Amino acid sequence: MEITNRDYSAISPTAKSLLLLKGVTNIPYAAAAAKLILAPKPYQPELYNKDLAFWVRLLHFEDRYHSIDQLLLDLPVKNILELSSGFSFRGLATVQQPGYHYIDTDLPEVIATKQSFVTAFQQEPAAGVLEVLPLNALDEAAFRERIGHFPEGPVAIVNEGLLMYLDETEKEKLCGIIRRILQQRGGYWITGDIYIKREEATNEIRKDEQWKAFYAQHQIHEKMFDSFESAELFFQKMGFAIDKASVRDHEKLTALPHLLEMATPAQLQKMRQTGKIRTTWRLMLAE
Repeated sequence: MEITNRDYSAISPTAKSLLLLKGVTNIPYAAAAAKLILAPKPYQPELYNKDLAFWVRLLHFEDRYHSIDQLLLDLPVKNILELSSGFSFRGLATVQQPGYHYIDTDLPEVIATKQSFVTAFQQEPAAGVLEVLPLNALDEAAFRERIGHFPEGPVAIVNEGLLMYLDETEKEKLCGIIRRILQQRGGYWITGDIYIKREEATNEIRKDEQWKAFYAQHQIHEKMFDSFESAELFFQKMGFAIDKASVRDHEKLTALPHLLEMATPAQLQKMRQTGKIRTTWRLMLAE
């Protein structure tokens, strides 16, 4: 990996924290991104962090990332567009396989910085096609223009970390755009953003003061679904049906052994009683 001289100080503190957090895991390019963002200072993964909330938070984001991959894996679709991808490099990992055309999108200021990461990580030409492009997901004309880059065939639209920023009206607008695109192209929408309001559980994720402030600023808890049932009803109203739900793959979760080691029996029991606060759904058009 080529270390660039680019100044990454403009990256938001929460985005930077998430990069450094994921660097502990085996998520593709996460450690490389963490090293790059701190260069020339050395990156030291927090493998010996004694804060249980750290491992709860890491497990959450690690599971969310892998859940998207899980629901992509058994699809024959090779045209993939990711919304609001942030500093995730799923697209770059995917196009190491031939036949894929992956369009990685986010807002312009994020994409400008991300492109420099991708340039640093690419040692050889990819087997597939990767485009890293700006896109406001609520701009239907721009969304359609990006979709038009794909060759013929169905598309998979994926996202993690988007719906919790949108209010009800914005969610409905996004659903309408995606529904109309899938009606024309065929395919699926995979979203890792099926979060439900459960204050006690989400407090563990945002225990850090920086994360608490971030949640409050964007009213993230308020924009979550009331329940998984209400989330399903919402998507049904918008013309979608659940094709498949993700299942947590414990073998992929590098944070899990650390969490189990750190937590007391009482804390583990409390987590089990709290239950699930998030899932990933693969949606298709309702008949």
